[in-house]
Amino acid sequence: MSSFIIEGGHSLSGEITPQGAKNEALQIVSATLLTNEPVTVHNIPDILDIRNLIALLLDMGVKVEKLAQGSYRFQADTVNTHYLDSPEFVTRCASLRGSVLVVGPLLARFGKAFFPRPGGDKIGRRKVDTHITGLINLGAELSTPDDRRAYLLEAREGLTGTYMLLDEASVTGTANIVMAATLARGVTTIYNAACEPYLQQLCRLLVSMGARIDGIGSNLLTITGCESLGGAEHRVLPDMIEVGSFIGMAAMTRSSITIKNVSRRNLGIIPDCFKRLGITIEEHGDDLYIPAKECYEIESNLDGSVLTLADAPWPGLTPDLISVLLIVATQCQGEVLIHQKMFESRLFFVDHLIDMGAKIILCDPHRAVVIGMGNKGKLRANHMHSPDIRAGIAMLIAAMSARGISKIDNIEQIDRGYENIDQRLNALGAKIRRE
Repeated sequence: MSSFIIEGGHSLSGEITPQGAKNEALQIVSATLLTNEPVTVHNIPDILDIRNLIALLLDMGVKVEKLAQGSYRFQADTVNTHYLDSPEFVTRCASLRGSVLVVGPLLARFGKAFFPRPGGDKIGRRKVDTHITGLINLGAELSTPDDRRAYLLEAREGLTGTYMLLDEASVTGTANIVMAATLARGVTTIYNAACEPYLQQLCRLLVSMGARIDGIGSNLLTITGCESLGGAEHRVLPDMIEVGSFIGMAAMTRSSITIKNVSRRNLGIIPDCFKRLGITIEEHGDDLYIPAKECYEIESNLDGSVLTLADAPWPGLTPDLISVLLIVATQCQGEVLIHQKMFESRLFFVDHLIDMGAKIILCDPHRAVVIGMGNKGKLRANHMHSPDIRAGIAMLIAAMSARGISKIDNIEQIDRGYENIDQRLNALGAKIRRE
């Protein structure tokens, strides 16, 4: 297990460019399984989850060629279907959350796919009902073999398009169903589909591969199936979660930084949520400039009541930035209610922040009231353990602003989502050492 040793209290300055989006890259790399022709993808982040997914594809028999940093060519023309039946494959998939995204492509192309209970963050239950129900609606049959801790989906006669109303706007669930529907017979209509920018990017890639998809960017998608898909070239968007994390770091350390090439139109309401905490964000073309301020004042609602920041499906606030907004609020002036609706264990890391001197009331597994201290109370250094990617980056931000030397264990969780984060932040003036 690796750790970060952080010397807090240092200001940041300079420019930083966000990595390619983790959540998009997982979908795009999985989609390369839908064709036997080459698919070239650029701006893939060099992070643990992506490396693990690429290694899984290599074990399947997919040809993977690294063209340059962040650029790869994939060709799935020699997939080993015997390996897809092996216990080793199921075990590998169970340890990688992103592996759920290979199920739709494998089922559509090869007529069979195991759906293991995936691993990943310890942030509460993540049901897979939306994925499986959607694939069953397309004609797959579900069974639970006694010798595997996994579901088995089979489509011996192929998949057939249909109308379906999703029980939730699941991003990965929608992605799995869309990928499978591209090779299904007839027309598939998906209502209450997720419409995040990364899902839109997946649909655009599939269209460039020959798929017919209408309604991209809305929650009503219509996919007309085709017999096969071809090759394509694609570029992954900047990671909106990294952009939000860097905004939070600038505010917590009272620093001025420029975040380059953020794809502003794909950030949604993320900048506005930080602005409601009192953070100034200037748009310079496609760059964001965060000027240093001595005090950030949290807005109240128009009626004078306490501000609430809550996650919601796109175009609402992504749940992946709730942890960052919470830690930033501890050093602003005022009060805010943080409502994490989707995951019942994602706020438990606040115990570490309370130990650092933050004033937080954990109301229940989903809600926390933050009483911002402004400049009146700096955080103290602490020894922490990262339970998941997003809590880990929030702990890192807290440690960078705290007095003294902090330590964060289990930083493999942070490495799953952030590329060389210690080196990149040290280039801005942070003092972070990997141990």
